[in-house]
Amino acid sequence: MSAGRGMAENNLLVLRAAAPRSRSRILALGVALAFTAVGGQLVHLALQHQETSAIRVSMMSSSASSLARPDIVDRNRRLLATDVKMPSLYADPMLIQDADEAAERLVRLFPETDLRELRRNLADKSRRFVWVRRGLSPQVAQRVHNLGIPGLLFMDEVRRTYPAGRLGGHILGRVDIDNRGTAGIERHIDEIGASEVAHGARLSARAPVRLSIDLSVMHALDNELSEAMARYGATGAAGIVMDARTGEIAAAVSRPAADPAIAEESLDPSRTDKVASGTYELGSIMKLVTTAMALEAGKSLDSLVDTTQPLKAGRYTIEDLHPLGRPMSVAEVFIHSSNFGAGQLALSAGAETQKAFLEKLGLWSAQKTEVATGPEPLKPAQLARIEQITLAFGHGLAVTPLQFTASSAALLNGGNRITPTFLARDPATPAKSGDRVVSSRTSALLREVMRRNVTDPAGTGRRADVPGFEVGGKTGTAELATAGGYRKKSVIASFLGAFPASDPRYVTLVLIFEPKGQTITEGEITAGRNAAPTTARLVERIAPLLGVPAKAL
Repeated sequence: MSAGRGMAENNLLVLRAAAPRSRSRILALGVALAFTAVGGQLVHLALQHQETSAIRVSMMSSSASSLARPDIVDRNRRLLATDVKMPSLYADPMLIQDADEAAERLVRLFPETDLRELRRNLADKSRRFVWVRRGLSPQVAQRVHNLGIPGLLFMDEVRRTYPAGRLGGHILGRVDIDNRGTAGIERHIDEIGASEVAHGARLSARAPVRLSIDLSVMHALDNELSEAMARYGATGAAGIVMDARTGEIAAAVSRPAADPAIAEESLDPSRTDKVASGTYELGSIMKLVTTAMALEAGKSLDSLVDTTQPLKAGRYTIEDLHPLGRPMSVAEVFIHSSNFGAGQLALSAGAETQKAFLEKLGLWSAQKTEVATGPEPLKPAQLARIEQITLAFGHGLAVTPLQFTASSAALLNGGNRITPTFLARDPATPAKSGDRVVSSRTSALLREVMRRNVTDPAGTGRRADVPGFEVGGKTGTAELATAGGYRKKSVIASFLGAFPASDPRYVTLVLIFEPKGQTITEGEITAGRNAAPTTARLVERIAPLLGVPAKAL
């Protein structure tokens, strides 16, 4: 008759007590003695188990600790990242009876495991704790359990999971095997002390980290960029939607995307974040800056620029693709995207003024956010005549799309500098106005010319128009810079947008990398043919999500 069964981890001990069939008094005595013996054994086993467990906890404390992390949610408190409990497999070599057999059987389950190293670790009787595999699914854990190998044990750990998959992966960043943040918002959480060491599987009790991004807007942006890549045969794309008044980033997407839960993708150079970590010459969207500088110097949109004579700098001659052959107004330089005219405006301002203006806008130094400290802009060592001219139309200065969007928002929101952020601001606390970068007059004129560029039949941004939403914008088409120079017919097409243009709530930037000429673009690869209509489709989708109502125009 089975009298009791005790289990200490994976070691099974069966105790049996039997009594002969005899008189009831003898039987009762036998049963009492049996229970006494079993009780003693159970106490002994319990104490032994308690001691062993304490030893193991002590040995595991340095190697088995991980961080309990708060949840990450979007601005509407939809879950973006959370900790879950998952079993991790470890071994106690003292309890491994046959290290060779155990290692071989485990490698059949985990083929990527180094057999020789595992065998050596399992055979090391001086150790009481060896990691075998961390973060197992319940199904895999059951397969390990079914092996029935003494000395293989499980402990629950916290593991990070991302319900949205690749969506927002560049923003969220990643964690290492010990749940420590190594990039993006995950690293920011550790930097501000919002994570905490947790042995075993203790989940964080801290309040969630609430981001500024809107998951619905993120999805719309991601979808439009994905379709644009397919439509125009592009190799990549990126986009930003930013609150022009607060600097809150409602959406930021870089494609190809990266899943934060897959280390190989997060570390893949082809999937590097283009929004905050890549620097690019952005082409003619820089004419917004050049125009702002001219307006700050006292010019008006009607001021004339001499574009009748060739613009020369050393051995270079700057010309327009479709020159008008007459003086152009400042507004026409913007609307027709005249490189010639922009160069003249820069020269009239002077090198010192041009550099100081770029510095004031934050385009001469790195941009820091919670996600990353961006790289230093690639800028010329000096502003000679040719550098002045090329910077005026977006070549010779490479910045991150994020910092250009933030600078543009300051130019369009009335002239106040903003600090871009991926964290939601308290709506009850008004956003502090930053330093003034341009006058309210200049800002109003920029909004006007941005809108005219979309509504004018000759405007390069006319394909960005969306009935009811008053879109303003500027196109940019920049030859892709490489170590060996510029790649002909390989461009970054961009569109800087704002809506409603008369009083922008949001500023957008869409970039399409290396688009190909298609039938729908009549073979052209310029931004007016691809980035502008992509922006139109985007605004039409996200404006209602962001609470911007359509109105009759």
